[in-house]
Amino acid sequence: MVGSNTLMNSRMSGSEIALAQLACDRLRGRKNCRVLIGGYGMGFTLRAALAGLGAGARIIVAELVPAVLTWARGPMAELTGGCLSDPRVSIREGDVRDVIAAERASFDAILLDVDNGPDGLSSSANDRLYDLRGLEAARKALRPKGLLAIWSAAPNAEFAGRLGRAGFTVDEIKARANKGRGLRHIIWAAING
Repeated sequence: MVGSNTLMNSRMSGSEIALAQLACDRLRGRKNCRVLIGGYGMGFTLRAALAGLGAGARIIVAELVPAVLTWARGPMAELTGGCLSDPRVSIREGDVRDVIAAERASFDAILLDVDNGPDGLSSSANDRLYDLRGLEAARKALRPKGLLAIWSAAPNAEFAGRLGRAGFTVDEIKARANKGRGLRHIIWAAING
C-alpha cells in the first residue's frame, strides 16, 4: 500500500496474468524469445510468461526493490511456484530503465508493470520510464516487430498518444483485475515498427 492506494494484491492478479498472456500470444511461433519483465511484484506476470513460452525462451526480470525479491523467496515463496529458480529466468536487482538502456534490438518483448503505470504513484523517478525518451529507449531495445506491453491501473489518452509519437503502433486493451471480474486495468500493446 501507498497511503490508501493498493500497489500489490494477490487477489487481483488477472490483469498481470493478462499482460503476459498477451505477450505470449503475440510471440507465438518465434523461437528462443528473449523477454524483459520490469517489476516482479508478486510474480504473476512471470509465472504466466513461463507457462506460455517455450523451453528456449529467456526471461530477465528487473526488480528495483530488493525487499520484493526477499519477500518472494521468503514469506511469499509458496506463491512464486518455483518460478524464480526456473533455468529460463535471470533476475537483475536494479532499475529496468538501466537494462533497457544497455540493450539494442535485443528483446522480442518488454513487459512493464512498474508503479501504477504511466501515472506514477510510488516514485516520481518512474515517470522517466514512460516519458518520450524512455519509450524511445524501449523501442531501440526491441527487435523489429517487438512488443512493448505496459500495465496501468487506469486509462491515459495522453500516454497512448505518446506511444505513437515514439514510433509504436498501439492497441489499448482492458483487462479485469480479478479473473474476469472486478476493476478493469489497461494494457497497452505497442509494436515496434
